[in-house]
Amino acid sequence: MLESRPHRPRRRPRHPHSVPTGALDDLRFIRETMERSSAFTAVPGWGQVAMGATAFAAAWIAARQSSSSMWLRVWLSDAVVASAIALVAAHRKAQRAGSPLTSGPARKFAVAFLPPIVVGALLTPALFNAGLARSLPAMWLLLYGAGVTTSGAFSVSIVPVMGVCFMGTGVLALLAPAAWGNLFMAAGFGGLHSIFGVLIARRHGG
Repeated sequence: MLESRPHRPRRRPRHPHSVPTGALDDLRFIRETMERSSAFTAVPGWGQVAMGATAFAAAWIAARQSSSSMWLRVWLSDAVVASAIALVAAHRKAQRAGSPLTSGPARKFAVAFLPPIVVGALLTPALFNAGLARSLPAMWLLLYGAGVTTSGAFSVSIVPVMGVCFMGTGVLALLAPAAWGNLFMAAGFGGLHSIFGVLIARRHGG
């Protein structure tokens, strides 16, 4: 006589595409944590080389101006051109890396970089109108270096090193004769941008 086996209800298979809400929250938390902890790697190496080239050209043109106001216009024009180059190059590099400039690391980099630059923009007309145009090269190099150093905390390790080198160049410009200011501008914004740009491009993908 055959024994009847107890009937066991079949388990319904889970939908393969359904993910519990808690797991989605965990994944979102992990993604945001990784984004906050990651470094801003879109510092444009070849873009910096291009910025260095424009700085060399600006130094050559500025040295041939007959007035301090024309000298200032040359360097301010170069600042606008260099900023445009930096933004375009950083945007392209960020796109290639799949990390837009609106990401968390990019925002932290910008927040750390901008305050010294804003201070420099405010002090430039004040010093120039006070007859202290000879102090501008040292101030620009020091404040730019400070911005690069502080923002470098959220980027690759070579960036803060570059910032310290800019600050060192600014200190030398502060101590040197005023007539050497244009040479220090070329050495800093031209030479340091070019040297570190090549290093960043080779080590960190362009």
